[in-house]
Amino acid sequence: MNRKRTWGIAALVAVAAGVLVVQNALAPPGSNTPTGTPADAIVADFATFPPTYEGCAFVWASHADPTMTERLNAAVRALDPSATASASLYGEDCVYADGHSTFSIMETDFYVRLPVDDLSDEEGFGIWMKQVLDAISQIPRSDIRGNDGFVDFQFIHSETDNLTVHVLIQRYRSEAQGLTGSKLFELFYMRQ
Repeated sequence: MNRKRTWGIAALVAVAAGVLVVQNALAPPGSNTPTGTPADAIVADFATFPPTYEGCAFVWASHADPTMTERLNAAVRALDPSATASASLYGEDCVYADGHSTFSIMETDFYVRLPVDDLSDEEGFGIWMKQVLDAISQIPRSDIRGNDGFVDFQFIHSETDNLTVHVLIQRYRSEAQGLTGSKLFELFYMRQ
């Protein structure tokens, strides 16, 4: 029994000595006062380190393109005064620690909305889509920022009853030449 007690006391003394060594090692230079528990000292030391990362965090982002929106909206309204259109730039915001950011543009995307009386008029939708896609294709490449994006057509019957067709511009150029009406609509419409 004495042997177990001796080993227990020796272990307790070793642990206490270890704690004191750690506390003294973590104490600020020239300090004779205890700094608290070792964990407190570590947190306090890390809190005083200056940030070393000068880079930024990349975040996917979209930003309105007012100039292209004005241009596209005028072209779409010339085709149908009840329609509206907008353009946005898609890419990455590079957000820095101080809060400022820079934006890198990857593509320009277009959104076209048309009020309709009947959501089953695939022939009419395809004709409308071709007119708008051809108008977008007439915009000089130098005026469109980034790569070819997409056109989202939204045919709106009511606030809750609408149909959306997503058209990749490059796919339109490579696969849909000569198509119009229901054939064009069917190429891009994803049935649920």
